[in-house]
Amino acid sequence: MTGRLLAGRYELAEPLGKGGMGEVWSGHDRSLGGRRVAVKLLNADRLASLSGTSDPEELRRRFLREARVTARIDHPGLVAVHDAGQEGEVLFLVMQLVDGCGLGDHLAEHDPYPWPWAAAVLAQLCSALAAVHTVRIVHRDLKPGNVMIRPDGRATVLDLGIAAVRGDGEDTRLTRTGTLLGTPVYMAPEQAVGDVPVGPGADLYALGAIGYELLTGRVPFTAPNAAGLLYKKLHEEPVPVARLRPDAPPQLAALIHHLLARAPQDRPADAHQVFAVLAPLLPPPAGHAPGADGGAGGGAGGAPLDPTRPFRHPMAPWPAPRPREPDLSTALEEIKHLLALGQYPQVAGLLSRTLPVAVGRYGEGSAVVRSLRKQYAATLLDIGRYAEALPEIQRLAHEFTLENGPHDAVVRQLRADEQLCLQQLGHAP
Repeated sequence: MTGRLLAGRYELAEPLGKGGMGEVWSGHDRSLGGRRVAVKLLNADRLASLSGTSDPEELRRRFLREARVTARIDHPGLVAVHDAGQEGEVLFLVMQLVDGCGLGDHLAEHDPYPWPWAAAVLAQLCSALAAVHTVRIVHRDLKPGNVMIRPDGRATVLDLGIAAVRGDGEDTRLTRTGTLLGTPVYMAPEQAVGDVPVGPGADLYALGAIGYELLTGRVPFTAPNAAGLLYKKLHEEPVPVARLRPDAPPQLAALIHHLLARAPQDRPADAHQVFAVLAPLLPPPAGHAPGADGGAGGGAGGAPLDPTRPFRHPMAPWPAPRPREPDLSTALEEIKHLLALGQYPQVAGLLSRTLPVAVGRYGEGSAVVRSLRKQYAATLLDIGRYAEALPEIQRLAHEFTLENGPHDAVVRQLRADEQLCLQQLGHAP
């Protein structure tokens, strides 16, 4: 599907994810100079079964109406919707492409997750939910997989894919009663039971489940299936946050359990009330949040992705980014093109950036990485960068010798290249 063009302007590049409702691709908007976008392709048959209609035109009308409602929400914590339409049997949604680290991955990289980070993520999600609920939308599938931590620390909600628009005499839901939608681990009990209308309290429950996981490293309840999860949510209490995370402020632990109340009316009244509890826990603009500077990197310039940064340095410009990691398939095509033109210095530069990406994707011992490393060494040799070529050549020679023995033709050529480098560097025996 790579290279497919939608509506004459949106070119699909790489798949980003797939779910029950469809799949998401990165792409480029040709009409706006190749602007990078995310394109969600929706499965029309799946949507039809969920919406209870077999009329394609009615399905398209509902989809476009819900897309318009979603697109009118203007909030920095929500992914922007640019366009929506239909191409043949496929419904598509064009959105802002958000760079960063998924909240689930961010949690996995930082264990235990600093409690100021947890408070900051929850506060930002509260702000986004307040905007969503103001226009009478319930997200209904808030979870770590739908939250991105951007390089400047902002938490962004990615998907309103199964949102329900409430009230106004117009039901634009793409779902029907009795269909279990959402992620059971984070789903409010009333949403799973389906015997009462799902309101903003369901999103607050999901927020509590996310907060519990950030603080404790585990979800509030586990069970082999959705029915078992629902039973526990209705009849059991999660292990107290204070027991699993004694360093967290008591008011933060209490808030999490308040959000996880079984009945919607026993939870906080709205997202504004939740934010009011979190606000005193957030770092002051000139302060320093405990644990905020530690942890693995991922942001521009090698800085860690710190969710407290928007509160400590509101609207401060982010440091100049490092060069973007090249898209692997695009980089390989560009390397071939540059080689054909004889632009070897540019090839060397592109290979130096592409190799780490290829190693991360395929592994050090893969044929793809070996081929790129050989090309990199040969290119460095061709342009006279002997000091950089030497370690690459010696590494390849060692690997090929172990595999094929010292008398292999490739090994003999690599050893000759090694001697050439040594001679040029004044180290020849």
